[in-house]
Amino acid sequence: MKPVIYGLSGLALTADERAFYRDADPCGYILFRRNIADRAQLRALTDSLRDLSGRADVPILIDQEGGRVQRMGPPEWPDFPAGPAFDALYEVAPVSAIEAARAHAQATALMLAEVGINVDCWPLLDVNQPHTTEAISIRALGSEPMRVAAMGRAILEGLRAGGVVGVVKHMPGHGRAKVDSHHLLPTVTASEAELDIDIEPFRSLADAPMGMTSHIVFEVWDKERPATLSPIVVDQVIRGKIGFDGLLMTDDIDMKALSGTAGEKAAGAIAAGCDLVLDCWGRMEEMAEIAGLLDDMPATSLARLERAMATIAAPEGDFGELIAKRDELLALV
Repeated sequence: MKPVIYGLSGLALTADERAFYRDADPCGYILFRRNIADRAQLRALTDSLRDLSGRADVPILIDQEGGRVQRMGPPEWPDFPAGPAFDALYEVAPVSAIEAARAHAQATALMLAEVGINVDCWPLLDVNQPHTTEAISIRALGSEPMRVAAMGRAILEGLRAGGVVGVVKHMPGHGRAKVDSHHLLPTVTASEAELDIDIEPFRSLADAPMGMTSHIVFEVWDKERPATLSPIVVDQVIRGKIGFDGLLMTDDIDMKALSGTAGEKAAGAIAAGCDLVLDCWGRMEEMAEIAGLLDDMPATSLARLERAMATIAAPEGDFGELIAKRDELLALV
């Protein structure tokens, strides 16, 4: 099994994709709006991925947070609120905000599990700062680490109750980035003491089953390499200071913060200590290059994958009741 999560080109697997994925044997897949039409189509697609891999628990990922980051949306599925709505509720009623976040996540998971998706790249644990890039600020759970951690924990619990495993992101923190790593490489010059604020939510949730790196240079730790490609950040900060021992995947390696070919970036991330590479766009030439440069997943990464997927249980709860509970609590603001 190759340590990579691949994207797909469309609503169904092409013949070329079937042949390539069967040969490359990627760890799993990630879905975007281009892969989604309605419930029946999406369930058929995820079923085809399970059949192709021969693994009932093959990781099938999606970014479903709410707000701008929701791949499944109207008219087939309801519109969900984003992180700042829960942050606003926390200002007046912390316990209610935590309960709302948990119900929100459980409803999200039920929606995903119904169509065969078992991993949600969420919660976002980045701590807002005064100059946080809008790419993060419109999604973040707040500017106070304890608050972010509390609601992040509730989201992980809600996802698990709904039959889905969550991914905490973006380690070791994206809040101090002033530019969007989709387009530019952010550099953070904060001191180690200042960065303790950023890593605190991740440290509080270090037992999360899955995590995602950030494509950011933290000068105090590694002046030359972004976190995704830095053995120093992965080993000493993410595995060390934070204490995270779950399955660690990269953010999308196609993002412009990283330089080099797809294969070079993928190989660099694995060499840095990441367990998995996330390659989202389903471009055959790039996927083939990655597959050619990566060895099979080592035993340590396979064990982390097995532990993470073993946290998934049968979905529980009523979707309508959970949405009603969330909305009743959010209305307190």
